Amino acid sequence: MKSGNRKVAVTGVALSDCGRVDDTTPYTLHAQAARRALADAGLDRSLVDGFASAGLGTLAPVEVAEYLGLRPTWVDSTSVGGSTWEVMAAHAADAIAAGHANAVLLVYGSTARADIKAGRRTGNLSFGARGPLQFEVPYGHTLIAKYAMAARRHMIEHGTTIEQLAEVAVQARANAALNPEAMFREPITVDDVLSGPLIADPFTKLHCCIRSDGGAAVLLAADEYVRDCRTPPVWILGTGEHLSHATMSEWPDFTVSPAAVSGRLAFERAGVRPAEIDFAEIYDAFTYMTLVTLEDLGFCAKGEGGAFVEKGRLLVSGELPVNTDGGGLSAQHPGMRGLFLLVEAVRQLRGEGGERQVRRRDGEVPRLGVVSGTGGWFCSSGTVVLGRN
Repeated sequence: MKSGNRKVAVTGVALSDCGRVDDTTPYTLHAQAARRALADAGLDRSLVDGFASAGLGTLAPVEVAEYLGLRPTWVDSTSVGGSTWEVMAAHAADAIAAGHANAVLLVYGSTARADIKAGRRTGNLSFGARGPLQFEVPYGHTLIAKYAMAARRHMIEHGTTIEQLAEVAVQARANAALNPEAMFREPITVDDVLSGPLIADPFTKLHCCIRSDGGAAVLLAADEYVRDCRTPPVWILGTGEHLSHATMSEWPDFTVSPAAVSGRLAFERAGVRPAEIDFAEIYDAFTYMTLVTLEDLGFCAKGEGGAFVEKGRLLVSGELPVNTDGGGLSAQHPGMRGLFLLVEAVRQLRGEGGERQVRRRDGEVPRLGVVSGTGGWFCSSGTVVLGRN
């Protein structure tokens, strides 16, 4: 990491129980993931002096840290939707590089699916009606409608087809079929996607992420701790973050996401080019998110995302494997999914992907991967470039 004197590595990653988890609490999922990540690293909990969490507790992340028995001297509770975890990873890496922390634990857990099933909550149609959002909510401008409008704008301006968007879902499911932890693994076709119930034009059900339970944890540590770890380090090479807008009326261009800025910054700081990346883990609450983020990260030109996602390019065996675990469209999506992207990227770089392991042309495991999280309705973005020795 070039922002400080110390290099920063991801030393431990883990998931909690995921999918359909009816008889537990979000705190339990946080604890499961945290314990498993520490065990994965082989480091003792006493070394953790930094903690980052969001989305749970009245005083997030104070309640979660207390539940885990941690008393951190560095803390982050940044909450910017799905990109929260990439932004937190960037903050944590900067803190470790500068010597403000030695080991930072990022944790998330949610029982979103179980809570709805049990009637403890309902599905969210919007993020509320206060502040600037009050001017949109009265007109029925739901969360999914915002994404649907953006997708339709891309189709009008660039000729992107609904079949091309459906390909994103089809290939995500094919990758999920290779992942024993994925919630949905049965193959689907473009016709299956197009024939599903309409949710918000042009999205049918399979254009939208699933709803699951689950948690994840990632442990970052300074380079001097790497020799004590049981797993090979995955280095944070560069990060970027960007905020775009809150209301649709302030979004300059529906066909450009904030990843266009966060991605450029992350690649520049890492000293690598998109062409050097072996795989990408991209936030995919909807198929359009994957397509436009690929453009904005520089894997193809603006307007060429539709053609890029065709012909199996996103498959584990494709030219640019994307969402190798099946993504939010098929693997798991318990809310703010950004931390799951980091877990999968690290596993790929370590060569722990099993049947879904990405291989370079020379047969070796990947050397470089990029993770890009998105929050709100393309309101925020965090991008992290990761690499192995």
